[in-house]
Formats: sequence, C-alpha cells, structure tokens
Amino acid sequence: MAQRGNGCYRDPMSDSCYPGGCLCGAVRYEASGVPRYLCFCHCQSCRRAAGAPLVPWATFARAEVRITRGTLAQYRSSARVVRGFCAACGTSLTYLNEARGDDIDLTLASLDEPARLAPTMHLWVSDKLPWQSIDDGLPRYLEGVPPE
Repeated sequence: MAQRGNGCYRDPMSDSCYPGGCLCGAVRYEASGVPRYLCFCHCQSCRRAAGAPLVPWATFARAEVRITRGTLAQYRSSARVVRGFCAACGTSLTYLNEARGDDIDLTLASLDEPARLAPTMHLWVSDKLPWQSIDDGLPRYLEGVPPE
C-alpha cells in the first residue's frame, strides 16, 4: 500500500477518494481511483472472517490504498490470501490475494460513506447459506470473479 500524499489525501472531497476505517477508529485508510469488482462475497472464508452471511467488497489498485492511521493487523487465511483487520476492535478491512498482487479489496461497509459504492454482483454463490435469499436481480457467479 502507498504512503500518504496522493490526490485523495490532499482532496478528500474528490469523487475518486474513499476514506474509511474500523469501528474504534484506531485504523484509518484512504483509497483513490476507480473501484472494480464491487461484489457481495458469500464464500465461507469471508463469512467466517466477518461473522456475517456475506461481505460486500470493492477492489482497488494496491498502490492507491494507504493506511493513514494505525497499523493494519494481518492474518493469512489461506496459502495465498492475507486479510487485514483492526487488532483493537476486530473490524475486517482488507483482502489481499497474492494471485492479484497489484490489487487489494476493501470492505464496503468500512467506508465512511458506504452508500457511495454498491455491489454489482454476487460471488461464491455456491457457498451461500441456505437460509439467505438473493432477490436483488444482480448477476450471480458460483465461484470467484468472472473473466473480464
């Protein structure tokens, strides 16, 4: 992740600036640029990491995401995946898959203004909990991100 100093840090009202952080405020971040892969993830790993039936994510270029306060704690949840969270309050913040090393995913609910970005698809629907219904009309993929 980049250090402070790009346009997002200088201009927090920019349309391409997405500040956010954890519940207790110990970890803060800023993302800039165009978010991709706005999704709801239903995979078992994301569900367990967040303690929720699904997790909404946005993918950003890793170079465009900076930690502006605190330190991101990390946990290797699988051979190629590192999840970032706040060590003080436990808020799930990031997902880094080494297969996509130039990208990092941010939890949409941790954004200061989460309503600015809305998921456009459901991923890993094959892992969806049976008591959860999907009736929002968004595309569904049995596994991960569809090919571009």
